[in-house]
Amino acid sequence: MAKLANRRAFLLSSSLGAASVLAARNVSGKVRLGGPIFLKSDDPAELAREHRRLGYSAAYCPEAKLEDTGRIRAIRDAFAKEDVVVAEVGAWKNMLDPDEAKRRDNLAYVTARCALADEVGARCCVDIAGSYNPTVWYGPHPKNLSRDFFDATVANCRQIIDAVKPTRTKFTIEMMGWNLPDSPDAYLQLIKAVDRQAFGVHLDVCNGVNCPARFYGNTAYIEECFAKLGPWIVSCHAKDLQWIVELNVHFLEVIPGRGEIDYQAYLRELAKLPVQAPLMLEHLKTAEEYEEGKRYIRNVGDSIGVGFA
Repeated sequence: MAKLANRRAFLLSSSLGAASVLAARNVSGKVRLGGPIFLKSDDPAELAREHRRLGYSAAYCPEAKLEDTGRIRAIRDAFAKEDVVVAEVGAWKNMLDPDEAKRRDNLAYVTARCALADEVGARCCVDIAGSYNPTVWYGPHPKNLSRDFFDATVANCRQIIDAVKPTRTKFTIEMMGWNLPDSPDAYLQLIKAVDRQAFGVHLDVCNGVNCPARFYGNTAYIEECFAKLGPWIVSCHAKDLQWIVELNVHFLEVIPGRGEIDYQAYLRELAKLPVQAPLMLEHLKTAEEYEEGKRYIRNVGDSIGVGFA
């Protein structure tokens, strides 16, 4: 509790809170594109400049610890100078691990990551709700679609937000194809149940494509996501999906442009949001693959008149 109290004092001493809120407004109708970089450096200024060199205006949070206030300040200042927003602080732990000790430790970790996101001024801290699967932390389990799962997720989200009391970031979870929330309607139910101003939406369109109807109808699915969740969306992931033909349904994540996800619809809806919700490339292997995905997304944007910050 002392650490969180000190963190709040540090936050209140900062003058960047109001500025970050203003910067988030999408007054230009442009999209902030980002992704991982491969520069070997710990210098926040060098990292920020590398994002701009690559044509990125959004970034994953550089490595930082909550107690290292000097580094946090350096990250904020360096990235603000280059007009590169920190899109997200990842908190990839299983908040519903069936092992009680692991679950407790994971929840503490996610809480600290949310606090870091608030200090850095990231758009969000993001995790998935978790899983009751004992061996794969994000894997399927019969109880992952149950009322118990939903209620436990509500309690976890409230606990994290109430401990951190974030003012510059949102705590978010991603939809998953086999864990709640698994649809825009399920996410709306979760937003209502959590009932916290600091709870938002991190949208990963591909994570919700879990059946042939959504794969073939992904344009309508994308539009539904933004129509229902738009007021709460603070950051998004950029991927693509191919259908690998087997004797059961198998969707494979691929570089944007090599699959069937409708990026015209995705970019149009992003550009209409009231805030600049970053679009972050992920899950690729090499700098060349990220370059290909970035080039495809920018070309799609150019073809439909959607600009990039």
